[in-house]
Amino acid sequence: MLHRRRLLAATTALTLGAALLPLGAFAQDDGPIRIGHLTPRTGFLGPLGEYAVMAADLAVEEINAAGGVNGRMIEIIKEDSVNPQTASTKAERMIERDEVVAIVGEISSASALTISQVADRAQRPFINTGANSDTLRGSDCKRYMFHVETQNAMYVNAEGQYLQNEGLVDGKNWYLLTADYAFGHDLLNAAKAFLDRSNGNIAGDDLVPTDATDFSSYLLKVREAKPDVVVSNLAGTQITSFLKQYTEFGLDAPVGGFGFDTASAWAAGGENFKGTWPTVWTHQVDTERSQAFVKAFTDKYGKPPENQAFGDYTAMYILKQAIEAVGTEGEALVGYLENPENTFDVMKSRPAYFNPKNHQLMQEVYTITALPPGEQQNQWDIFTTSAPVPAADQPLETLIEAAVGGECSFGG
Repeated sequence: MLHRRRLLAATTALTLGAALLPLGAFAQDDGPIRIGHLTPRTGFLGPLGEYAVMAADLAVEEINAAGGVNGRMIEIIKEDSVNPQTASTKAERMIERDEVVAIVGEISSASALTISQVADRAQRPFINTGANSDTLRGSDCKRYMFHVETQNAMYVNAEGQYLQNEGLVDGKNWYLLTADYAFGHDLLNAAKAFLDRSNGNIAGDDLVPTDATDFSSYLLKVREAKPDVVVSNLAGTQITSFLKQYTEFGLDAPVGGFGFDTASAWAAGGENFKGTWPTVWTHQVDTERSQAFVKAFTDKYGKPPENQAFGDYTAMYILKQAIEAVGTEGEALVGYLENPENTFDVMKSRPAYFNPKNHQLMQEVYTITALPPGEQQNQWDIFTTSAPVPAADQPLETLIEAAVGGECSFGG
């Protein structure tokens, strides 16, 4: 009887001890390394999500072909995030059932927030590759969330510098069209803050539903207001529809925006694309690694990668570097990633690093400017890409000056 009691006590202790271990503590350490990939593949962000998936697949294929990570292959678990609630549910399933060591992806700022909440509770890194909201780097920051995608402040400062140089800010009247969801609201706040400190004026300001396809009512208001500049804070397929209809209306005010994806320019077509826009990367960035990525992507998929593809491809290689250095345990990965002495080759002129204060990847950005139809070489090269911003003699921190979104506190 005494032996049975001791056996029962020992079994109970083991069971209780197991219950206190983090999720995935019993995962095999000699099998594949599972990484979750969540991003919208339907809806108005779906076309961008498809580029994200293609790039993540390419990165995993290359990494595994080169021997994997510390001798282990990467297995990618892919899901359509759909909306914030579904994204949260799928993130939980990836962690609890699939035992992923990290989650990569997302484009919607609202969905990125719900994924980050799940990742933070489970102590698994989430590398955001497409959500721009300053609030995600501010009051909604999470210790286990990192951002490869640049934040709105970085785009506003880059585009704002261009517009100031063109004499289109001081004393000028702007008309703003903004996507009516978290990303758009956040970007609008950043744009208004920029105008306020730069002596610009607002001639009009409209929130546009994310499912809007007809912009005629907004463009009639733009025509009546006669602004000096028309600024788009739209997203996804909205930008394509807006650009096409702007051309049809024959409006001649300079047009640009504080958020952009090159896929939107390609979808609009060379005859409709116009203006200057900020972006994290384009297929024209002339570095050896960028051009190797462009070639590999084009060879595999028959078209060049766009900026969302850059984000997911880069995130996979950043995660590879971190796992090679410290393994797959969540706390160790966070410690490695947030150390600014650990830099990453992001296929640009200088290496990048994560800001330890809010986990934003500090990196160069660019502006792209539409080419006249007669100067376009093909369906992809319908714009030119600027030199890196900021200039080589300026610190990367200048890009996040005057960021809105509140203060980040990882202990909160």
